[in-house]
Amino acid sequence: MSARRFFVEGAHARGSRVIITGGDARKIVSVLRLGDGDRIEVVDSTGAAFDARLQVDGGLVEATLVDVLERAPDDRRSIDVAQAVPKGTKMDFVVEKATELGAAAILPFYSERSVVRDAGAGKAERWRRVAKAAAQQSGRRNVPAVESPIEFASLVSRFSRYDLVLFPWELADRVPLRETLPALLAGARRVLVVVGPEGGFSHTEADAATAAGGRTVWLGHRILRTETAAMVLLAILEYV
Repeated sequence: MSARRFFVEGAHARGSRVIITGGDARKIVSVLRLGDGDRIEVVDSTGAAFDARLQVDGGLVEATLVDVLERAPDDRRSIDVAQAVPKGTKMDFVVEKATELGAAAILPFYSERSVVRDAGAGKAERWRRVAKAAAQQSGRRNVPAVESPIEFASLVSRFSRYDLVLFPWELADRVPLRETLPALLAGARRVLVVVGPEGGFSHTEADAATAAGGRTVWLGHRILRTETAAMVLLAILEYV
């Protein structure tokens, strides 16, 4: 059913009519070749999923929300990923895989050793499209928020919003995650994972992070690429 799952903005109820636009409308008409009376699944901004009946009139695609299928559970741990913007198209990969692995939000940022200092206009919108497509493909009932890039200092100022901030650093105490994570996660409902750039974090940044409540963690003997580290932690956290 995920091929026929589409996301719409706002909160809706059974009986509502929603308009589907852009690439989703083209997919419905030109790729899936659906028409009047065909059924799709519509998910709103609250994570509520609906069985919906289509009304197609040329390029206008509307859907009537016939019945509620399921609401997204609200008792799971929420994990956000703060990712230093990498060079090239690696951020697309990070957004796609973090979405598949359940990240609630993705916060791109620039740090002292960032190779990329200006991702360019429109990149955040591109990343949001990647997140939406990955959410549809993976069967998620919501799309993670993807913010525009901010500076490291602004990111650190947000640490207080979380119950736990995990700060992977190659110079952290060499204690395996299996020995540290259970105690760190106890009672933590909102978690932030902070991943540095290609050149890693500086000592100054690590000091600022720990002063703001971040917990440095060690990911093992191998040095992971920036686009790999978040995936490793998200998979481990999902397992835990």
